[in-house]
Amino acid sequence: MRPLKLFSLDAGADFALDVATALGVPLAAHEEREFVDGEHKLRPLDDVEGADVYLVQSLYSDRASSVDDKLVRMLFFVGALKDAGAARVTAVIPYLCYARKDRRTKLHDPLSSRYLASLFEALGTDCVVTLDVHNLAAFENAFRIRTLHLPAQPLFVDFVAERLQGDGNPLVVASPDVGGVKRAEALRQALGERLGGEVGRAFVEKYRSGDELSGGVLVGDVDGASVVIVDDLIAGGGTVRRATESLKRGGAARILVLASHGQFCGSALADLAQLPIDVLAVTNSLPQPVGTQLQIVDCAPLLAEAIRRLHHGGPATQLSV
Repeated sequence: MRPLKLFSLDAGADFALDVATALGVPLAAHEEREFVDGEHKLRPLDDVEGADVYLVQSLYSDRASSVDDKLVRMLFFVGALKDAGAARVTAVIPYLCYARKDRRTKLHDPLSSRYLASLFEALGTDCVVTLDVHNLAAFENAFRIRTLHLPAQPLFVDFVAERLQGDGNPLVVASPDVGGVKRAEALRQALGERLGGEVGRAFVEKYRSGDELSGGVLVGDVDGASVVIVDDLIAGGGTVRRATESLKRGGAARILVLASHGQFCGSALADLAQLPIDVLAVTNSLPQPVGTQLQIVDCAPLLAEAIRRLHHGGPATQLSV
């Protein structure tokens, strides 16, 4: 069997170390060098010839570097790994950038998710693994290489079941918009099986034009219920705010908000802290601030298991359902 090599760029080293610990392998060494003109170079320091290589890196913006900088570095490093003789390179991207621009809504709109896929394919990437992408069908159709999509749902089922111990209220799973109804329904069914009881459903009407949100009509009965809002991403927080206000008007007793990815742009996290939300939880697919009421659901073991199964020849696809 080919040796397994696990790499990360400097920006994602903390999370990648959690994945490495769960996987039981060390992070492989690499060099990341900056030049005075703003350019950079990356190269593996471990020997990767003939190896099965996994590169773990979420793609996002922060104060240190832009999403585009992280993307270019990752692409260049994939190319360097292939040039160094890696037999297979898998890009493990817990948060995949540009996944929200997956269709044309205005004249001459770009299809950024497809262009992103073409870049990874051009550099010789053999497989892309991600967590709860925005639009699964668009993600799968954009790539011409193998993809593995990991839902955070099993992690959220465990999280909610633990938080609701001793809760005597009816349970409802709500989508904050119509587009997320399928995701919410999958969680609703899984929670019903786990808890052995009836779980209600609801969703909140939402319309978006540019950065402006409207709507807010609640569909479903939440009076006296503990309501779980589930979404793939919290960025500005406007969608969650509208959903929370609608659910409270509908009589919800408790509100738990779950999101696979927490961007929390600007003052979003502070604004959400002012809402009547009992629990706000995201995975650690993106780095999060300490010292807040935000609760973290660890997705590193899930990604480690995906890497383990891919390396040993399966069954990895079972993790995608």
